Order: sequence, then C-alpha cells, then structure tokens
Amino acid sequence: MQLKQVLANGKKGGLNVGAVLILPEGFELAPTDRISPELKEKIGNLSFQSYRPNKKNILVIGPVPGQKYSEIVFPILSPDPSTKKDIHFLKYPIYVGGNRGRGQIYPDGSKSNNTVYNATSAGIVSKIVRKEKGGYEITTVDASDGRQSVDIIPPGPELLVSEGESIKLDQPLTSNPNVGGFGQGDAEIVLQDPLRIQGLLFFFTSVIFGTSIFSSEKETV
Repeated sequence: MQLKQVLANGKKGGLNVGAVLILPEGFELAPTDRISPELKEKIGNLSFQSYRPNKKNILVIGPVPGQKYSEIVFPILSPDPSTKKDIHFLKYPIYVGGNRGRGQIYPDGSKSNNTVYNATSAGIVSKIVRKEKGGYEITTVDASDGRQSVDIIPPGPELLVSEGESIKLDQPLTSNPNVGGFGQGDAEIVLQDPLRIQGLLFFFTSVIFGTSIFSSEKETV
C-alpha cells in the first residue's frame, strides 16, 4: 500500500486495516489445535477476537499494518449437525466488512485530526497562529459587530484559508486528510454432509469404472 494516513501526532504514517466477519450461528473461530500448519502460516501473527462473549460467530481483527496484511485469512470452525440439532447441511450466508485508515470521530463524539474542520462563524480571518506542537489557531472577526471567534485546528489537516480572507459559516478551513474507507460483501458457505460426499465419490468412481469396462469390451469385440 502506497497511501499514507495522518497519525495522531499529525505526521504521515502507514495505513492501518481491520475487518469484521459475521458467520451463521454455530460457526466460530477455530481453536489453535485445530488449525493446520499451512493455515497458521497464512494467518501469521494476527489475533482474532469475538465481538462479544455471547457472539462467537462475529469475529473482528485490527487495526493491523496494511502494508503487512493486505490479505486477512480467518480460521473458521464449523458446527457438527450430528451434535447440534439446530444446525443442518445447508447453504449459509456470511458477511464481511473491511476498513482502512483511522476514524474521523472519537467514541465521545469529538473530531479526530483525520477529518475536515469548518468555520464556526462567518467573517474575516484576522489572525492565524501556527502552534508550537503543530496545528493552528484561527481568529475570525465578524464584520457587522466586531465579535471574535477562534477555531482550533489540530496537527495534520492542511490549511485552506489565509489572513484577510472572508469566510462563511461552515466553510472548510482545512483539507480532508482522510484516505480511509469501508467496504463490505457477502457470500455463501456450504456445510456438506461427509456421507453425501463419499456417496458422490463412489458414484463417480462407479461411472468411470463402468465406462472403462464398456470401452474394454467394445475394443475386444
């Protein structure tokens, strides 16, 4: 991944990624002793967890370095219909979502430095102060009554306005540094009866064997 994201300190850094997998009820994360060496190699050092203790069919991962994990493999354990009567040999839907980049809003509702900052009032930009640790303090004066308002911009977003410029309420003061996004998709997973598969294999073997005998008899005649 060549894209860089704005980090919490305002500097540019590698892009993080994460994912969520929603499985049918009964499906869950495979325990370590049930994962093959080949699959362990694909998984690497990833650590998966359930969304909630009572929701083992919803798995989440991340954030992890996007450059290292451009592909994420989930180790899944399917339920056994012979021991769980509510599980059947059927097709089941699965849903997956993936995201990259930091969030634009913190859990408390406040903005991160990975989003656009807009003017909280209209007027003339009278002063722009670059703060020692990065970011800006923008003072706007209302032309009608001389009232001043100050907008604080954290390190990261690039400034779009300059001193002496007339701005409107909610006008963007900065660019949007967010390079992240979210995608989702769905697919089907088939829980196959092993006896049925064995039966199909036996049937195909019988057909091939019968065809071979027929061909041999035809050549003999």
